[in-house]
Amino acid sequence: MAEKDDYLLDLLVDLGFTDAEQVARAREEASAAGVGVVDLLVANKAIRPGDVTQAKSAQFGAEVVHLANLKIDDEVIAMVPREVAKKYRVVPVFKNESRLAVAIADPSDLNTIDSLTHLLRTEIEVRVASEPEIEAALNKYYGSEKKSKDAGIFKDVIKELDDENAELSVVEEGPAAEDAPLIRLVDSIIVDAFKLRASDIHLEPLAKKFRLRYRIDGVLQEIPGKAPKRLQAPIIARLKIQAGMVISEHRVPQDGRIQSKVGTKLIDLRVSCLPTNHGESIVMRILDKEGLKLGLPELGFLSDDQATFERIIALPDGILLVTGPTGSGKTTTLYSCLNFINRPDRKIITVEDPVEYVLGGINQVQVNEIVGFTFAMALRAILRQAPNVVMIGEIRDMETASIAINASLTGHLVFSTLHTNDAPGAVTRLIDIGVKPFLVASSTRCLMAQRLVRKICKKCVAPYAPTDAELNAMGLRPEEVKNANVQKGRGCSNCNNTGHRGRMGIFEIFVVDDDARKLIYDRVPTNVLRARAREMGMRTLREDGIRKVLAGMTTPEEVIRATVGDEA
Repeated sequence: MAEKDDYLLDLLVDLGFTDAEQVARAREEASAAGVGVVDLLVANKAIRPGDVTQAKSAQFGAEVVHLANLKIDDEVIAMVPREVAKKYRVVPVFKNESRLAVAIADPSDLNTIDSLTHLLRTEIEVRVASEPEIEAALNKYYGSEKKSKDAGIFKDVIKELDDENAELSVVEEGPAAEDAPLIRLVDSIIVDAFKLRASDIHLEPLAKKFRLRYRIDGVLQEIPGKAPKRLQAPIIARLKIQAGMVISEHRVPQDGRIQSKVGTKLIDLRVSCLPTNHGESIVMRILDKEGLKLGLPELGFLSDDQATFERIIALPDGILLVTGPTGSGKTTTLYSCLNFINRPDRKIITVEDPVEYVLGGINQVQVNEIVGFTFAMALRAILRQAPNVVMIGEIRDMETASIAINASLTGHLVFSTLHTNDAPGAVTRLIDIGVKPFLVASSTRCLMAQRLVRKICKKCVAPYAPTDAELNAMGLRPEEVKNANVQKGRGCSNCNNTGHRGRMGIFEIFVVDDDARKLIYDRVPTNVLRARAREMGMRTLREDGIRKVLAGMTTPEEVIRATVGDEA
């Protein structure tokens, strides 16, 4: 090990990654601590793991690969058994005629290269990658012990299905159905998604494969090997039966619901089936009633914004609109508001399409447009029920907007959502729908835009220095982040090597005051209204995101991605 350190240290000095004086100091510390000199330099952040990789590459003339940026084919991964890959710490990268290229951290380890040549019976091409990248790739492509065991269960079930060749019988319900291999396969897809904290399950028929993807923290991740193409038809048939759909209908979209038990938890899945040119695509939205966090702090509010928001939702009347694109967490925010003000002396009624989560102590009404029970009809009916608070799932048309505004002007507190990009834009949207400006000005109490960003994994969080491009995008100078708590996740088993775990909101809160009401009444353009909101102290989405970056809650990359169209 000492000899390896010596040649590496010489290379690192020659390449300018460190200097002789720093190496001499590190030798003394390493000798006292009983560790390698290179390991100590990396641990002290005097050099980076990537510097060591580059030095090794230069010495042996091997190409450096960045495994995080590669998409390695399943066929290539299958060429190196999991036990071999884990034992020798190698990741197969690609197959080139009779040669297999593998990534290894130490290209000087000739014993490993010789062993692989004999074990795999093929010629080995060496590529160099850093140890952390190899660790992350091994976990990604081969998984932990538990994942490997789960994969084995999947293989056993799929083999059992092939052996039985009983795809039609296994979708039948009955006392013995729980033991049927197809049912175990479908159930395990749902259970795995729940354990990985996925919000949706996507089963997509493509030309040559049946793709399974989970949306985790807002990002789709492909799960290879768990839904073979040959089992596409029986898997879809099983899910359609569970969701109460017509199994023989393949020409039109269908919707349904599945209730499934994961351990002691009961979860609901909202199922959508859509005919495509290669078969029916299934998307299941996981609704975990017990896991829904309804506290305002969990949404991501900082203390000053939370105080403002709590004051607004405690008002006796008026409208509060939450805006943002689909999937930005608007409905969860509204549920949190209702949970916060839900008291025995208040009657709360919601009108939703569909009712996603059941809240205790609240009357929830589901719209059914097939029988003519629209948002507008439901609103007229529930106003005769004398509620204090009304939540409307979404304002979609003039009739719904008009009833909602009239309700707010007659002593009701109304919550709803609207599809606009920013908070002041909600005013223009309501006027475009057909609502008179004086009604918008009189009824609106607060407009709030929001987006979701991924939180940093607490298990692998580490200090991070933003790049110049990130600083420019956020409008920050280097000295402004010098003493800030900017962090980023390195990637670990807790976060599936993404560096992120969970999501939170970033917010743009526009509290409508008398001056703003006059501007709304005068039908000023959105940019004028936005300028007035900024004068009142409204932070933009990006500004709120930057505060959370500096507080170490999320990363610059996440905030920039979520606020591409926002002016800092």
